[in-house]
Amino acid sequence: MPGTTVDAGKRKRQENGEQTKKRRKSGGADESEQLQQIPTLEAEILESRKNYNNIATLIQYVENWSEDPKTARAAAESLCRVFIQLLALGKLVKKKELSEKDATLVSWLRGWLSDYEAALVSMLETKRLGSKALILAMSLVKAEALHLKGGNGISFPEAFFQDIIGALFVTPIAQLREEFSESFFTEFDDIRFHTLHATSVFLANETVSEDVRNNVLELLLSVEDVPDSNEDLEDFFIATPTKKKDDLLSLSKHKKQAEEAWLAFMRQGLSKDQRKKVLEVMESSIAPWFTRPEQLMDFLTDCYNSGGSTSLLALSGVYYLERERNLKYPDFYKKLYSLLDADMLHSKHRSRFFRLLDTFLGSSHLPAVLVASFMKRLARLALNAPPSAIVAIVPWFYNIFKKHPTTTFMMHRVPRTKEEKDLIESEGVDDPFLPDEEDPMETRALDSCIWEIVQLQSHYHPNVATIAKIVSEQFTKQAYNIEDFLDHSYGSLLDAEMTKTVKKAPVVEYVIPKRIFTKAEAGTEEKDSLLVNLWDFSS
Repeated sequence: MPGTTVDAGKRKRQENGEQTKKRRKSGGADESEQLQQIPTLEAEILESRKNYNNIATLIQYVENWSEDPKTARAAAESLCRVFIQLLALGKLVKKKELSEKDATLVSWLRGWLSDYEAALVSMLETKRLGSKALILAMSLVKAEALHLKGGNGISFPEAFFQDIIGALFVTPIAQLREEFSESFFTEFDDIRFHTLHATSVFLANETVSEDVRNNVLELLLSVEDVPDSNEDLEDFFIATPTKKKDDLLSLSKHKKQAEEAWLAFMRQGLSKDQRKKVLEVMESSIAPWFTRPEQLMDFLTDCYNSGGSTSLLALSGVYYLERERNLKYPDFYKKLYSLLDADMLHSKHRSRFFRLLDTFLGSSHLPAVLVASFMKRLARLALNAPPSAIVAIVPWFYNIFKKHPTTTFMMHRVPRTKEEKDLIESEGVDDPFLPDEEDPMETRALDSCIWEIVQLQSHYHPNVATIAKIVSEQFTKQAYNIEDFLDHSYGSLLDAEMTKTVKKAPVVEYVIPKRIFTKAEAGTEEKDSLLVNLWDFSS
């Protein structure tokens, strides 16, 4: 538009804004009139550059979305079509051959584009318009990436996209993040790449609240599968890169972005629940993204040292680093031994712990005194453990005895002399095991026995009593499959008993009384109920 300046454009928009506010005060008739004018304003913009001032009017409608959401939505859709077409025609590209007036016009249009982008980002905070604003914003991102450099290549609008991601993290509308994740983040490799970069930038600039951290974690965890090679990077939202050395075609570059995003998140100071969520998927969904997994060592070490269920969850991550990167945790078995407490057997993560414990103690090169300490502490804890835990401990003992034959002395320790036998019969035996010793190499567990398992053979639960007897029988079975016992609970054990076929009816040791509150008839063999006798005694 000849002779038009950026300041003049701003003044024009302010005048239009004042007129718009005045019209809104007059009532719904004017709002309906604005809604009907939007298609005309859009057509005039695309018809001639002389009508570019209509863009200011449409932006005012969008910016007033809180008062008139219906008009704002229609204006936002109209502006999206306008700017996409102007971008495709190169009207917003600064070229050297442009005259001063045309260059001013480009700056003017770019300023309005920024205002429109800001309005779309602000609309993301509302549930009614958020979904539509997200779709329009992503359409605009694609158009800017393709056309803002005049066809010389893809230029991703990082600043605008970071504003979108920041708004998604801050907004309380979880459905909006789910929509972004399902439609863009997990669907397209380039959007995932730029989202991870925007996440690390967002977290690096400020310390965010716990709610925002939960939103960030929710989005990051939505990506479960890690690409295996560069060839797997084939789904692109913008366009397939043409350069062979483009970062979007490099799996190592993608992993670097994910690595930086996760590290920035872990530096935020996570709550206990957030740490647990991270640790639960550490080995499957987080560590594979790291080109240098050793960077996770500090985080995993802190979690492992914190104790409780957090330590149990961190155990698999520490083991992953030891297995994959040959990193060593000092006094690993000493720390593992300290995790064996009553809370562990009641924890919902008990099955995960037993799987790892079976791996850690499976090597035949471990000292027998070390293995015996773990067995003895578990046997002691089994005395007060729930039945669902005991039915997993005893088969695990069986397998360990098979792998470490030296520990079988704990099952059957016979007095060597008659004097020892007489002493045991007369005075009994003091258990040499030191339950308060922290070092599993110094507990003297190998000098003890697993009398606790023998006690469990009289357990109130029939399944526990039955399975505890396997340590008193011949070891003819090669090994038990631990997976068959790990996922039991009170409910599953009860269901097994209730559905069991009874071949022989149980013997009833009491007679059902015919009367409870009244005395038996005189001259009969019937006896008074306990309640009646109790009543007579009290009176």
